[in-house]
Amino acid sequence: MTKVEESIEVDVPLHTAYNQWTQFESFPEFMSGVERIEQRTDTLTHWVTDVKGVHREFDAEITEQIPDERVAWTTVSGEARQSGVVTFHRLDADHTKVMLQMDYEPEGFKETVGDMLGFVKRQTKGDLKRFKEFIEERGHETGQWRGTVT
Repeated sequence: MTKVEESIEVDVPLHTAYNQWTQFESFPEFMSGVERIEQRTDTLTHWVTDVKGVHREFDAEITEQIPDERVAWTTVSGEARQSGVVTFHRLDADHTKVMLQMDYEPEGFKETVGDMLGFVKRQTKGDLKRFKEFIEERGHETGQWRGTVT
């Protein structure tokens, strides 16, 4: 099991960063390798990814969601094994720290080698950087879901 921890500071208020993160179907706009995400229910998403020629489809369940604080998930079916949490920390009225922690189980030769070479860590760091650019350019979220899942 690989553990990844990355964070980034974004120049938007906490509620803006959090609200955007709840818009899972927009993830392909800033996450490399994510082709499509379908929000099937308040707590279930279906992912289609293609990372360096490794195609995966899987379902992820939101296991905990507290507005302006955290979103946690785990895969429940399909070809990927991962779980994680994204937390949001107010730095001041206009700045937020977004922190991602993820456990990931590489499968097969390509993924194992990529993991050993630090690919997942670099991809995660790049995805957070693109999230920062995405939300800061817009200056506001594309939508929001303020429900609580416990």
